[in-house]
Amino acid sequence: QVQLIESGGGLVQAGGSLRLSCAASGGTFSRYFMGWFRQAPGKEREFVVVTSNGGVSTYYADSVKGRFTISRDNAKNTVYLQMNNLKPEDTAVYYCAAAIAGSSWPTRRANEYPYWGQGTQVTVSS
Repeated sequence: QVQLIESGGGLVQAGGSLRLSCAASGGTFSRYFMGWFRQAPGKEREFVVVTSNGGVSTYYADSVKGRFTISRDNAKNTVYLQMNNLKPEDTAVYYCAAAIAGSSWPTRRANEYPYWGQGTQVTVSS
């Protein structure tokens, strides 16, 4: 059983940056693809980005491509999401999630991820 804890959310002005972290425990971190999703009020949970278990492959949603960067440190059991040039439409609760390596690639559907964090709020003011 994998436990995931996100941190790093907050309030930022448009054009600003935040870095989210997601610390994993309870499993072999390097066996999992790690993804970030987000959910804005009144909207469905949305795929943001996924990284392969070794961190070599990544896949971004078009809405964040060129602004967000995912990375992982398998020695620290942590995945990061660097978010630059934030926009008000990026406002959401951000969740990290783990999917077993070997799942379909890119792993974009929420139901492919059995493990989820509790989420961290990101608010971008205009």
